[in-house]
Amino acid sequence: MNHLHQMGKRSLAAIAAATLAACVAPQFKQPEVAVPAAFKEAPGQPLTAADGSVWQTARPAEAQPRGQWWLAFRDPALTALIDEATVGSATLGEAAARLRQARAIAGIAEADRSIQVGVDAGAVRQKASPTSRGLPDGTNVAPATAYHARLTASYEVDLFGRVASSVSAAGGDAAASEATYRSVLLALQADVAQTYFRLRSLDAELATLARTVSLRDQSVKLTERRYALGDIGEFDVTRARTELSTARAEAIGLQQQRATSEHALAVLLGRPAASFSATVNPLENLASVPVIPPGLPSSLLQRRPDIATAQHTMEAANARIGVARAAMFPALALSGAAGGEGGSAADIFTWSSRSFLLGALLSAPLIDGGRNHNNVVRSEAALEQAVAAYRQHVLVAFAEVEDSLSGLRILAEQAGEIDAAVASARRSAELAQLLYDAGRTSYIDLLEAQRNLSSIERSAVQLRGQRAISTVALVRALGGGWGQDPV
Repeated sequence: MNHLHQMGKRSLAAIAAATLAACVAPQFKQPEVAVPAAFKEAPGQPLTAADGSVWQTARPAEAQPRGQWWLAFRDPALTALIDEATVGSATLGEAAARLRQARAIAGIAEADRSIQVGVDAGAVRQKASPTSRGLPDGTNVAPATAYHARLTASYEVDLFGRVASSVSAAGGDAAASEATYRSVLLALQADVAQTYFRLRSLDAELATLARTVSLRDQSVKLTERRYALGDIGEFDVTRARTELSTARAEAIGLQQQRATSEHALAVLLGRPAASFSATVNPLENLASVPVIPPGLPSSLLQRRPDIATAQHTMEAANARIGVARAAMFPALALSGAAGGEGGSAADIFTWSSRSFLLGALLSAPLIDGGRNHNNVVRSEAALEQAVAAYRQHVLVAFAEVEDSLSGLRILAEQAGEIDAAVASARRSAELAQLLYDAGRTSYIDLLEAQRNLSSIERSAVQLRGQRAISTVALVRALGGGWGQDPV
């Protein structure tokens, strides 16, 4: 008999353990993703830029504070713009407000772990019916006033992990919001830097066009003098004037592009477009643009804030499965109250008016039409969705790094060829001018050489801007900078 009793106790314990295990949140399992050993497009480059600036390769530590990566560009104007945007950006302020909301919600969920204590006081004026007092019908029952003041307390016993899972889910949401804030911050910093370099590239292109316009203007004056002397025909004059007007029109078009970029930068800074004017600062060379080492692909999973957001979203979705499962099992709530109740406010605090209440309420669903079951299925599907989103974020992150690396490599190769083309075109233009001055070639040949030089010089300037912008894109794809600030 004792043996059967022991077997029964063990069976009950096993059933209880199985029930508990069935309703709590499942253990989170990190999804597997294919991580390459190295970036395919990564060159074997040193960790220092050509100008000697140091870029700290990030270690896999998402929680580390981001370094001020823009300092590696050694540009005080860029630093000032990013500092201003960090303070004034409306987009960043919106993300910060969402983060505060998520943290507050996590605090609300955490409050369910503790005893809820309150106090209430009041008065009730009541006239009872004779029947309720056991008196004959028609008996006049005088109205009475009752005063009370009591301390109340309540507590939910977390039998099946509902509270713990809710706290874990809210904490995951808060962590995801924090990572999203960092992602918005990084995007803002990168957008400011890219728009800034786009403006400087346009300034350099405008400077190139200004030189072209000046050259065309001199050519018009020269051809007009020669035409007046009878050395050349009207055809050369009209062609020279056409080229001058065309160059001026191109410069006006670039001014419109610069104005648009300037307005975009004002929005990033949190300023009205009408109150902001960017200083003209042509991007003459890339001496201040650092070389960014990509590091290892495995570190990218913990460097990029958008991947961290997806990671915490998975963890929160996993915890919500526990919340949904716990709703299928009984909930136990304890409550109590102690205070005084009397016929007058003064009687409340007398010893004879003391009162107390202790209670325990065990509630469990019986028939819910499949509501709780479907809520569990929904929560499990939400986790599957979060896992798929995480894998997609990882794939996109790897692709963005590879895109940036290949873009920088190709742009560097193009820059070498375009520099050679600029030197050759400049020499061709000089020779064409000498030949035309000596009367040994036509004005069309001179125009063609000058037009070719102008086009190649503009391409070189545009390429320089693209390289600076692509460098910032690589920083963004890598998730920013960690560790010590570049010096």
